[in-house]
Amino acid sequence: MDKIITLVYLAFILVMSLIAVVLYASDKKKAKRGAWRTPEAVLLGFGFFGGAIGALLAMKGFRHKTKHWYFWVVNLLGLAWQIALPVLAYLFLF
Repeated sequence: MDKIITLVYLAFILVMSLIAVVLYASDKKKAKRGAWRTPEAVLLGFGFFGGAIGALLAMKGFRHKTKHWYFWVVNLLGLAWQIALPVLAYLFLF
């Protein structure tokens, strides 16, 4: 059972990270064209609630939102809990 939970969690993190990368790439493209932008709350939400790895990679890879300190803080906090959750679950539940 714990293997299934682990796989589901990893799949969730992967999907959220892929969505975050797509959102950051799309927002960067829109910024260059001067088009309607993805709200910052959406970018931050996907980073914090499961897609921190993708968001951080996209920030560095596309050089997008790297000058906003709160993007770093939110995504790093998201990464911290996304790593801590399975570690704590393993230590206390399994």
